[in-house]
Amino acid sequence: MMNKIKLGLPAGSLQNTTLEIFKKAGFNIQIGERSYYPYIDDDEIECVLMRAQEIPKYVEEQVLDVGLTGKDWITETAADVKELTDLNYSKRGLRPVRLVLAVPNDSDIYQVEDLEGKRIATELVESTRRYLKGKGVNASVSFSWGATEVKPPLLADAIAELTETGRSLKANQLRIIETILVSTPRVIMNHNSWDDPWKKKKVERMVTLLQGALLAEQKVMLKMNVHSSKLDKVIELLPALRKPTISNLCADQWVAVESVVEEKKVRTLICELQEAGAEGILEFPMNKIIP
Repeated sequence: MMNKIKLGLPAGSLQNTTLEIFKKAGFNIQIGERSYYPYIDDDEIECVLMRAQEIPKYVEEQVLDVGLTGKDWITETAADVKELTDLNYSKRGLRPVRLVLAVPNDSDIYQVEDLEGKRIATELVESTRRYLKGKGVNASVSFSWGATEVKPPLLADAIAELTETGRSLKANQLRIIETILVSTPRVIMNHNSWDDPWKKKKVERMVTLLQGALLAEQKVMLKMNVHSSKLDKVIELLPALRKPTISNLCADQWVAVESVVEEKKVRTLICELQEAGAEGILEFPMNKIIP
């Protein structure tokens, strides 16, 4: 029989971003309507779509060889799994999420110690309890089935909620008093699968491609023509993984320069390069960067 790995993919908020990252990494995944077993164009991988909350335990119990889930749910379930890598993305972009303690703006709670004897609503009950225990605070922590942000002050004195930007908390007249943990998606394996040489190599290669795709999300390739008299000034402006690539053009005293740069700096950098003497500047998106 053909070797296969069973891969758990997160449904819900991380689903679309995860599929986009896999596509840039070279894996095309298609999800049919009401299907929990997506198609992937790799005969050696079998995908299962499930809630991120469930993935750590299914990996630990060897139902899955490998899975993608948040650090928050690994912590919450206390699953005994091997974390292979940290993939820094969320449903809205390339940033982590935070599990925070928040209270109404007009609350007299300003620090963790003020939660002594209070009521806290959250979806991550165990993570919150462990954090409060570590701070020596006794509080009632109850599971929230949703709409957690609207529960204070009537149903809870505070909440522990995942947030990317904090905007939703502010919109509900809540302020953050403390961060419990910072979470990013992780690739995890069960220990038996990790000890299997074929599965280990297969997953390590997949991780390399995923990391390369994520790195490329933040970079672009710039190409330009530069007269040799202005080359030093242009190169001073250009960051690169190592050094810019320079090649001679047919025209005497002219060279082509190319460099990988951070996308967020490009809108300023292009104008500076033009002012320094670069011409014919081209910007290209990138799929993968393998350092």
